Amino acid sequence: MKKLLPALLIAAALGVSLTACDKMPGKPPGKAAASAAQQGFQNTDITGIDYAKNFTLTDHTGKPRTLADFKGKVVLMFFGYTQCPDVCPTTMAEMAGVMQKLGPQADQVQVLFVTLDPERDTQELLASYVPAFDKRFIGLRGTPDQTAKVAKDFKVFYAKVPGKEPGSYTIDHTAGSYVFDREGRPRLFIRHAGGADPIVHDIRQLLS
Repeated sequence: MKKLLPALLIAAALGVSLTACDKMPGKPPGKAAASAAQQGFQNTDITGIDYAKNFTLTDHTGKPRTLADFKGKVVLMFFGYTQCPDVCPTTMAEMAGVMQKLGPQADQVQVLFVTLDPERDTQELLASYVPAFDKRFIGLRGTPDQTAKVAKDFKVFYAKVPGKEPGSYTIDHTAGSYVFDREGRPRLFIRHAGGADPIVHDIRQLLS
């Protein structure tokens, strides 16, 4: 717990949520939430931030990807790992529900799942796991160094928590999703377990 304290303080200062994959995250910061309300958004408005600009990773088909590949679409980007017992699958299921609620507009949205566990989350595993929630979803992975870089660039905290057996570790990580507009600009941060309806509302705002 002592080792995690500085990271927890950093996460709190950034206004994001930290999860051990079985804990509920905190609320968005007051000023950001007020700004979001002024813009008509129901999630946290992060328009104008100077981070979360781009990434270079490989998708679950083996194709190199950057944020520019999805220009013209609203992008939702979530960091997690396939063996996450709670937060990650519930978030992915929530995103699948968002796509259903969007109806035909869902084709203008791209959901990206970035693994924080490239050691276990192989390309093949991501190809099986991610599209199972929605065939349009894309899984992204990198080398451990690439993963560390993109996590730093997006101010995402993650750390292994040893399990009882070798290789049975879990990962504490920031819980929440970034949303980018059609031009690839970061616009929103969605906290975990906020519900599908506010996400649908905000995506429609960005698509209009």
